[in-house]
Amino acid sequence: MAGKKSSKVRVQEAIDALGLESEVVTMPDTTRTAEDAAAACGCAVDQIVKSLIFERHDNQHLVLLLIAGSNRADMDLAAKVIGSTLDRADPKKVRSETGFAIGGVAPVGHLCPMEVYIDPHLLTFETVWAAAGAPNAVFMVEPQALMKATDAKPLSVG
Repeated sequence: MAGKKSSKVRVQEAIDALGLESEVVTMPDTTRTAEDAAAACGCAVDQIVKSLIFERHDNQHLVLLLIAGSNRADMDLAAKVIGSTLDRADPKKVRSETGFAIGGVAPVGHLCPMEVYIDPHLLTFETVWAAAGAPNAVFMVEPQALMKATDAKPLSVG
């Protein structure tokens, strides 16, 4: 498998290509949970971007929800906004279509295009931290810039 890029390298290349001013940082400890990531990054739990992958029930396409660290995805609201109920995505499908394993999914650098929706609470912060393709890799970004770079739609109605 010579020449295969690591997920962290792919995320950094995506950050650069999207014009986001950020660097992937490898932390000494895990950032797998929002609480662990907040402790490692020295920020509030809500400044952690959880990248959650679901599958649309109507066409089986993957959908990415960017959710603030202490929030849970509101599946009823998501169904109204997206126009389809969402099912839990199979980890093998997530890995093959995005290039990321569950637990290390980044908001950028996916192998496939997908719909992206963002928790409006993330937009209340100056900066947020997101996973960067490994259990201990993160990057800091302005949430408005992340929303624009991922073409994310707000996960709210009205």
